[in-house]
Amino acid sequence: MKRLLLILCLLAAPLWAVQPDEMLDDPALEARAREISQGLRCPVCQNESIDESNAPVSRDLRLLVRERLVEGDSDAEVVDYIVERYGEFVLLSPPREGANLVLWWSAPVLFILGLGIAWAAIRGRGRAAPPEGLSDEEEARLRELTGD
Repeated sequence: MKRLLLILCLLAAPLWAVQPDEMLDDPALEARAREISQGLRCPVCQNESIDESNAPVSRDLRLLVRERLVEGDSDAEVVDYIVERYGEFVLLSPPREGANLVLWWSAPVLFILGLGIAWAAIRGRGRAAPPEGLSDEEEARLRELTGD
């Protein structure tokens, strides 16, 4: 029973990041804020969204998102405002254009390249000529060294 409770607490941990005092009264605005927050990276944690992170900078960003929404900004305007201040690094899923294409395509290209090199190496082993036997001189020298 204790293990089940511990597992449930650990699974719910990301939900604790957004504090009740941060939440908006309007459920529609709060839902928009949560959706935007899930797409923004915490500058400290780097692999968590600001919606999941307990870092102080994430709290500041969550409040900023809500502030912009209350002022009437669209979702895109809020994200653009945050990106303008913090750079594209803050996006959990950066756009697939420009210099970011190198990042998006490098992993698949390197994986395929690695598969090709592995395939060529394995295929090349099968084509290698079998080793030749020892010459008469080499056999005599081997017998001399081993004492046979």
